[in-house]
Amino acid sequence: MNILRPDHLTFPDHHAANRDGLLALGGDLSAPRLLLAYRSGIFPWTDDPLTWWSPDPRAVFELDKFRPPRRLESKLRHHPYTLTFDRDFEAVIHACAEPAEGRESTWISPRFIAAYVNLHRQGHAHSVEVWNEDKLVGGMYGIAIAGFFAGESMFHRETDTSKIALCRLIDHLRERQFELFDTQVLSPLTARLGAIEIRRADYLARLESALRSPAQW
Repeated sequence: MNILRPDHLTFPDHHAANRDGLLALGGDLSAPRLLLAYRSGIFPWTDDPLTWWSPDPRAVFELDKFRPPRRLESKLRHHPYTLTFDRDFEAVIHACAEPAEGRESTWISPRFIAAYVNLHRQGHAHSVEVWNEDKLVGGMYGIAIAGFFAGESMFHRETDTSKIALCRLIDHLRERQFELFDTQVLSPLTARLGAIEIRRADYLARLESALRSPAQW
């Protein structure tokens, strides 16, 4: 297994990943390393040990083809919520790190939180918030670089509020002519919402194009 040194800012070739997509261990969560990882099609997933991944296939939402699930369409038109961007990134990532139904913990450790809050302050990490009056009831966060967005995690405290956040995010990315919405690894939830898998080689080619885009968050 490839071991990264904190003082050596580099990643192995994607073909060095194992069958599950695990590429390397170690390194750090500094802003330069995280940005290099995302620009290279790599993402961190667990802490202690810190792991870096490049799965094949890769999961994406196709921005030009996305349609909300039919069950959600009426709720998207008539929901009582207020939706915002970057109003409270720290509250969103802390909420994503909380235990939820079906899980006792997440990979979002205090070290991850500190690293992504730092990226947010530098203008690279962004959040979508769903508010019921003054209460944060749903949201998600991720990384934006040029025309590329990497969705990291989402949460809900009321029914469907994470899905409402996702749909608003996709509208936002379309409006700003983003090219690629990476959701990393397909899950039952993201599959139900319309995410698909593509070959890693195709993903990397699309990532390269998205990083050349003039799109901005």
